[in-house]
Formats: sequence, C-alpha cells, structure tokens
Amino acid sequence: MKNTVITVQNAKESKEKVTMLTAYDYSMAKLIDEAGINMILVGDSLGMVMLGYEDTLSVTMEDMLHHTKAVARGAKDALVVADMPFMSYQTSVYDAVCNAGRLIKEGRAQAVKLEGGREFADHIRAITDASIPVVAHLGLTPQSLNAFGGFKVQGKSVETARRLVEDAQIVQDAGAFAVVLECVPAKVAELITEKLRIPTIGIGAGPACDGQVLVYQDMLSMFGDFKPKFVKRYGEIGMMMKDAFRKYKEEVESGAFPAPEHTFKIEDDVIEKLY
Repeated sequence: MKNTVITVQNAKESKEKVTMLTAYDYSMAKLIDEAGINMILVGDSLGMVMLGYEDTLSVTMEDMLHHTKAVARGAKDALVVADMPFMSYQTSVYDAVCNAGRLIKEGRAQAVKLEGGREFADHIRAITDASIPVVAHLGLTPQSLNAFGGFKVQGKSVETARRLVEDAQIVQDAGAFAVVLECVPAKVAELITEKLRIPTIGIGAGPACDGQVLVYQDMLSMFGDFKPKFVKRYGEIGMMMKDAFRKYKEEVESGAFPAPEHTFKIEDDVIEKLY
C-alpha cells in the first residue's frame, strides 16, 4: 500500500510504529521500498556519507535535487521526504516556498523536511499553504552545529527541554504533519510524543516516539570509524563488501575470473577466417 501523509498520521492514531530510513540513489531506494519501510528520507546527510563532506553545510539544492530524483524513481510505496539544505530556506519565507517547490516539482519528493522550531514557523506555514507537506526537525539539528558547538544532545536542562516541548507544539500548529526528534533525552521525547497529535520520529530519542529513522550506512556498518550511541547495527554489510572486493581483486590477478561460464563463445571456423 502506498504510504502517504494521511497513512503516516493514521499510524499514530492506531498506535502503529512508523519506519524511516535514508536513501540517496535508485538502487538503495528500491531495496528499502521493497522491504516495506514506510518513509524514505533523502537526507542532507548525503553530504557526509555520499559526497565526503565534513558536515551537511556544503550540500546544495542541486545536490538534493539530483539525489531526490534518483530515489523517487526507485520508491513506489514509501513516502519520499527530501531535506531542505542549509540556506535554502533560512534566508526568507519566499525562498523557503520556492525551494520546497523545486524538491516536489523537479525532485519528485512527496514532502520536505526542514530544521528548526519557532523561528521557522512562518516558513512551515507558507510551505504547507502551498500544498507541500512538511516534516519538522527539532533537537540536534546538524545545520546548526556551529551554533551548538558540535554534535551534542539537546534538551537536558529545564529551559532547553521546555523550549523543545514548546517548539514541537509550534511546528505542529504551523502545519507540519510529523516531526523528527534527534538526540533528545528519551523522557523529553516521550512527553512531546504524548502532547502532539502528529507523529514523532526519533533518532537518538528513545522508544516512545511514534517512529524511528536511521542513516542506512550506519545501520549496515558501512562506516567503521564512528558509531553513534543511538545506532544499532543490523548487519556487517561494510565488511562483507570489502571481503567481496578483495576476493574479486585476488581472482582477477590469479586469472580465476572470468571463468568459462562468464565468457561468450564463438565457432572456431569464424576465428580461423580472421587470420
């Protein structure tokens, strides 16, 4: 069944958990879609995991459009959500609506995601007024890492926790149909989830959220240098890939590949006529 904004919202009412994973290309989107994942996020995390940037700040609208188009072609049933990259919406409400529209019209996403709370309520409202569904993003918002002083858990004090709860209500009232809570204490996320009528999707925000999201490279162990606390590794795919690459290298060097079953034949008399 095709996942839509309505089915995602209905999942909260029926207390069914929502699943979301990132994807950045056609083949991975197709696999995730066929596995029955509800939502695919074309995250600006592609800057780090696909393009090799140190953070997400260098990701452009062109980067997002390129990858979103590919994912949209591979996802048939999953709801495709595209991240709005840094400075594609912060500059003005007008820019926010225009760039959100590009992700829908050119990228073929079905929704957009943007970071920030009350300071972007007008942006969320204007985008939704343009009939573009919005997922809000609160807590650790990577585009604000310079302001935060790094990747740190958010909402640990009374003041910051209260602001998170208030911001969640504000983005809901502005029209967001779901909100991602990243690196938020589990009890704060639980309180927000109880207060909101829209689904919460957690990443490092505990089990009480209405759904969960992970970066697929993290959950498949495709990066061995760093493992965030909130990541569970569901397969050592990175090691399997490296083993396969090494075996391929060895067989090519030894002459074991390609074997006769991997080659095409021709009649000897045809070859003889070439001499």
